[in-house]
Amino acid sequence: MTPEIAAEAAVWVARLHGPGRSSDMERECLAWQGRSEHHRLAFERCTDVWQEVPGISLGDAFAAARASPDARTSGTKAWLARKRWVLALSLTGALALGTAVLQYWRDATSYGTGVGEQRVVVLDDGTRLTLNTATRVRVDLGASGRSVSVEDGEALFEVAKDAHRPFVVRVGGSEVLALGTVFSVRFTPRQAGASDVAVTLIEGQVSVHPETHTDGTKSSQPGQLVLHPGERARLTARANRGQEEKSPFVDHPPIDQVVAWKRGEALFDDVTLEQAVAEMNRYSRTPIVLVGGDAIASRRVSGVFRTGDNVGFARAVATLHGLVVHERPDQLELAPAS
Repeated sequence: MTPEIAAEAAVWVARLHGPGRSSDMERECLAWQGRSEHHRLAFERCTDVWQEVPGISLGDAFAAARASPDARTSGTKAWLARKRWVLALSLTGALALGTAVLQYWRDATSYGTGVGEQRVVVLDDGTRLTLNTATRVRVDLGASGRSVSVEDGEALFEVAKDAHRPFVVRVGGSEVLALGTVFSVRFTPRQAGASDVAVTLIEGQVSVHPETHTDGTKSSQPGQLVLHPGERARLTARANRGQEEKSPFVDHPPIDQVVAWKRGEALFDDVTLEQAVAEMNRYSRTPIVLVGGDAIASRRVSGVFRTGDNVGFARAVATLHGLVVHERPDQLELAPAS
C-alpha cells in the first residue's frame, strides 16, 4: 500500500462527499478502484476512517457550497472567494484524512482476503505471508516475540530468521512454533463447534503444541509434535471438553498438491466428488450443490482444475460421470441424467 494510493483514495472520498458528485464521478471512482486490490482496499479503509476519525467531516463546507446562488452572495467576486475557501478546506480535509489513514494502516494488525482472493503480506521483520481465499489473520510483532493468529482460512508462512524473537502461529487453540522456516496452516471450521487444523511443513522445522481448553487446562494430546519437511499434522479443535479428543494424525501429502492454490489450481487425486466440490466452493460465490445423495457424492475425481471456475469444473465432472449441470441464478446443481 503506497502513500500515493492512500492519498488518491482520500481525495476520492472527499470528492464523493462534495457538491460535485455525479454518476460520471462514481464510474471514474469505480474504475480507479478496479486498478488493483490495493486501490479497492485503500478506498474502503478511507471510507471507514472518514466515519470514525473526528474532525475529518467536510459537511459544513459542502453545505455552504450546495446553497442556492441567491443565498450564496450577490457579488461575483465574493462567490469566487467562497468557492476558493471551500476548495481549500476540502483539500485540507483530504490531506488530514490521508494522514489519519496512513497512521491507521501503520497500526493495523489484521489482514484478510475475500472469497476467491489471494494476498501477499510482507511483515516488518521480513516474514512473508501468502493468504488464500476467505482468510483472516491477526499479527503481533513485539520486541521479544512474533505471533500470528489464523482466525479462518489458509496461509503460507515464509518466516524470517530471528533467534531472539520466536515466531508462533496460533490456530484453533493450538500453537505452531518456528524460527526460520516455510510452512502452511489451514483452519476449517466445521459443525458442532469443532474445527479442523492442518499444518504442513515445507522447509525447516516446526513444533506443534496441543490446544488449550477455554478453562486454561491442557488437552490429553501429546505435549509437542515436531514436524520434518514433507510432513503434515492434522488436528481437531474441540468446542468443549465433553467431546472426544483424538491425537494428531501425521501424513506425507504431495507438497505440490498442498500449495497448488498459489498457482490458482485445485489438484485432486482420487478424492470423492463431495470432497472436490467442498474445495472448489471455497473459491467461488456460486456454490456447486450435489443432487442425488451418496450415489453422486461418492463418485471419484482426479485432475487439475482452475480455482474460481466452478462452471468449468461442474461441466467437466458432468461429462466424466454422465451427470447434468443445472445453472441456477445462485448455485450450480450436479444431478443424475434423467
